[in-house]
Amino acid sequence: MDRAMLAKRSAFTRRAVGAQSAVWRLDGVMLVAVAALCVIGTLLVWSSTRTWAPGSTGLVKKHVLNLAIGVALCAAASMVDHRLLRAYAPVVYLATLVGLVVVVTPLGSTVNGSHSWIMLGGGFALQPSEFAKLGLVLMLSMLLAQPAEGSDRPRGLDMIFALGVAGVSMGLVMLQPDLGTTLVLAVITAGGLVIAGVRKRWLMLLVMLGVAGAVAVWMLDVLEPYQVARFTAFLDPSVDPRGVGYNSTQALIAIGSGELFGKGLLDGGQTTGRFVPEQHTDFIFTVAGEEFGFLGSVTVVALLGVVLLRGLRIAQQCEDRFGTLVAGTIVCWLAFQTFVNIGMTIGIMPITGLPLPFVSYGGTATFANLIAVGLLQAIRIREQAFN
Repeated sequence: MDRAMLAKRSAFTRRAVGAQSAVWRLDGVMLVAVAALCVIGTLLVWSSTRTWAPGSTGLVKKHVLNLAIGVALCAAASMVDHRLLRAYAPVVYLATLVGLVVVVTPLGSTVNGSHSWIMLGGGFALQPSEFAKLGLVLMLSMLLAQPAEGSDRPRGLDMIFALGVAGVSMGLVMLQPDLGTTLVLAVITAGGLVIAGVRKRWLMLLVMLGVAGAVAVWMLDVLEPYQVARFTAFLDPSVDPRGVGYNSTQALIAIGSGELFGKGLLDGGQTTGRFVPEQHTDFIFTVAGEEFGFLGSVTVVALLGVVLLRGLRIAQQCEDRFGTLVAGTIVCWLAFQTFVNIGMTIGIMPITGLPLPFVSYGGTATFANLIAVGLLQAIRIREQAFN
């Protein structure tokens, strides 16, 4: 056998051993929790959509296909050296901006009041604002990872750039308008600044500017009427129980009717009767509450908590500032979105149209969430290799 063939076999063997070693360094606990949430979500999507038409399974099949694509994207992301992403962060960020710009042109489409979608045909659509979360995570992490000379805090110019790129993303998303995603981007930005060690006086200044901006948005009637109505319904659902307060009222009825053990999968009266709108996406937690009961709902929350805690552990153990920022901001994103989604179904948060990570039906959101998990795994693989 010639040397060239031996060299090829040796290289193949090294790659195979390296891949096997990488698999053993994965965070299995996180992956099991994510897999369990995806399975539960599939069951809940099936239950909430099966009465749409006799023998209706089309949406569930599409959901499973989206999950399969998402798992492939997660696996691909986990194999990438996250240090290389630092060099390509501007490219990823600019690509997400292109998607956001395309949405606000005539190429974009309006769904449920938000001009946030690009229709691909065949019943499939793309929501660029979901990928904007990933783009902002990488870009902020790149800008804030380099500390000032003689300090462990980011340089002032880098912080200004970070706020600038965040402002561009949030501004484009608000043009859709998508208030929920804008808030997620704001939380990602705030989380990145805190993790990077920005001085408290700067954080206080940013909080004051944020409050002033929120007041200005409200006073200048920037929000759409349906968004204002959602806040009104949150403050007092009884104002219009058949109108803007309907979703909140029905969500509480559905969750409360499940009691401790639930009515059983496919046996929820509120779910079967389709009393709660968008129950397979934004309000999927109401299906869990009605059919799986309090114990089932707590299980979903616990699994999401496991994902977040494992993500925090990865951020804490990472010795690379860029990796720490990526992991930390991803946790901020998923934690905030989880809190808002569950909070709006139990009446402690206004309705903002944010899906429940790994559980709600969705294509682009599913892809973005699973890519985020892949990035967390990539950071863990590298850290485990050097420890």
